[in-house]
Amino acid sequence: MAKLPSIRKRKSPKIPILVVEDNADNWLIIRSALSQCFPEVEPIWMNNTMQVISYLESCTSSEKPLPRLIISDLYLPRNEDGFMLLESIKSHPIYRQLPIVILSHSEDSQDVARSYTYSIASYIVKPISYHQWLNCFYTFRRYWLEAVTLPYQPN
Repeated sequence: MAKLPSIRKRKSPKIPILVVEDNADNWLIIRSALSQCFPEVEPIWMNNTMQVISYLESCTSSEKPLPRLIISDLYLPRNEDGFMLLESIKSHPIYRQLPIVILSHSEDSQDVARSYTYSIASYIVKPISYHQWLNCFYTFRRYWLEAVTLPYQPN
C-alpha cells in the first residue's frame, strides 16, 4: 500500500505580547502557563517601566511589530510605577491603541478604579495556585483569540 504524502502546515508567526512583571518567580509561572494555554503567542518579558518604553520605541523606529497585547503587573514594584507606565503608554499617539490588561495581586478597589481611568482593557487579580493560573489563561485565550477583534497591525 502506497504511503500518502503528508501535508505540512506552514508555521505562522507567533503573536507578540508584552508581559511586564518585576517578579522573576511570577514571570516563570506566567511564561509556563502561557506556553501551555496560549501557544500562539510569543511572550516578551520586561520588568520595569523604562525597559517597556525603550522596547516600544525600538519597535516603532525599527519597524518591528508592536506587541498585540500588553499584560502588566500594577506594582512595579510600587503601584505608582504601574500608573506611570499606563500614563506613558496611553498618552502616546501610537501606543495608546495597544490593549493593556492589568494582572495584579491587588484587589484594592482604588487600584482597580484608577487603572480603568487609563482605558485599560481588563483588570485581573492574579491567581494563587498553578491550576488557577491555567484556568485563567485558558479563559483569557478564548476571549482574546476567539471573541475579541483586535486592531490590525501589519508585520
